[in-house]
Amino acid sequence: MSESAVAARPSDAVTPAGNGKFRRSLFGGLVTALPVVLIGLAILGFAPAYYMHLALAAFVNLIIVVGLQIFMGNSNIANLGHSAFVGVGAYGVAVLSTPLAMKKLSIPNAPFGLAFVELNPLAAAVLALLVVAVLAAISGKIISRLSGVAATIVSLALLIIVHSVFLNWTDLFKGNQAFFGIPKVINLPAMLVASVAVIVIARLFKDSRWGLQLRASAQSPQAAAAFGIDAKRLRLVAWVLSALICGLAGVLFAYFAGTISPKLFYFQQIFITLAMLILGGMATVTGAVTGVIVLSIGLEFIRSIESGVTIAGVQLPQLLGLSGVALGVVIVLCMAFRPGGISGRLELDEQLSRLFRRDAR
Repeated sequence: MSESAVAARPSDAVTPAGNGKFRRSLFGGLVTALPVVLIGLAILGFAPAYYMHLALAAFVNLIIVVGLQIFMGNSNIANLGHSAFVGVGAYGVAVLSTPLAMKKLSIPNAPFGLAFVELNPLAAAVLALLVVAVLAAISGKIISRLSGVAATIVSLALLIIVHSVFLNWTDLFKGNQAFFGIPKVINLPAMLVASVAVIVIARLFKDSRWGLQLRASAQSPQAAAAFGIDAKRLRLVAWVLSALICGLAGVLFAYFAGTISPKLFYFQQIFITLAMLILGGMATVTGAVTGVIVLSIGLEFIRSIESGVTIAGVQLPQLLGLSGVALGVVIVLCMAFRPGGISGRLELDEQLSRLFRRDAR
């Protein structure tokens, strides 16, 4: 309980030690984001347009996985409902920012006069995230009172409810049909900046008193309660912050894709992002980043051979669905042989610090 003992002390945010801790966390977040920046700059400088689109989708997954890590990695509670917030963010900006001429074709009968509302992309994004925050606060009041399997089931129920609303409220969300006409205002540099900001925020939260207390309450609830830690409030804070980051991912996705549909924010996205977090390691922000990088490259390689390739003059048959099998294999193997993921429990800057100290000795 050393973490909870330290976290339960009065705030030291204004002391030199507190400032030093903030600077270390900020530096650690920037170090963790460095590989992402290097990959993004390499794609900007050398990759063709096709890979630019793949990189944008990968950065969306990165933001989702980092948002997922904020709640799962600190509370140790599995969350299967994060795609609901991604969808709310995406549909929020779609409804609010799509030009009126396009709305006459897509949602002419939208309720509350939304068929006649056209906001600039920034205002639409702010309002969409506000809706995400309200939904997260309401659902978080329930989630924060639960733990273990019960909390996971409730998060799954939230996903199903939101998906059902997307499918059946056709006047507003178009149901199974694609919602088109969303302004495309996001490019790779903007996505790269957003990814770095999210990584830094996640690291700052992880190293903050709230993050320390939340992890301590997950490891030993009775001892944390004895120190006066309010685990329910901390789970609510982590849940809302996680939801906002996932909602931001949905906003960015809608603004670069221009077209969305409900199936994009359902079980397939859940499985992919969970596999990325499990592979990299949910205990650290570095693990979230590592899992996204490794699995994004791996899945793209697998998709390239699904339709059949020729190796040494031998034509291999089509292997459709291989990427889904690969996701399942990744989850099973990681849980069996590497439960802590690739990164374990140390952030990238902590691993480098250990390595440098070892070399110095």
